[in-house]
Amino acid sequence: QVQLVESGGGLVQAGDSLRLSCAASGRTSSSYTMGWFRQAPGKEREFVAAIVWSGGWTYYADSVKGRFTCSRDNAKNTMYLQMNSLKPEDTAVYYCAGRIGGTSTTAYHYDHWGQGTQVTVSS
Repeated sequence: QVQLVESGGGLVQAGDSLRLSCAASGRTSSSYTMGWFRQAPGKEREFVAAIVWSGGWTYYADSVKGRFTCSRDNAKNTMYLQMNSLKPEDTAVYYCAGRIGGTSTTAYHYDHWGQGTQVTVSS
């Protein structure tokens, strides 16, 4: 069905930027929503950002508002997460996810997941 592949993680210093990519393949509907979650060691997986594929409407967790931007390129069938002003607290494995339906901040509402990419921010 739908396959998601992430890339773009790495090691940066506080204040630096990274851009994550998530390439999607397979069938999606007009109501398909894609999002980003992250999970740090010993922590629960938490919502970061989401985008409605057809219209581009975006939603962000309070912890990343003003710093992260979620976008998509329809021609490339790819979602991006531009992360600016990174903080050590942003260190986590970042996952892209997709679901048929509206935006959700709850991980178990999503049907498709990438394998994750590590983001490490040093102080």
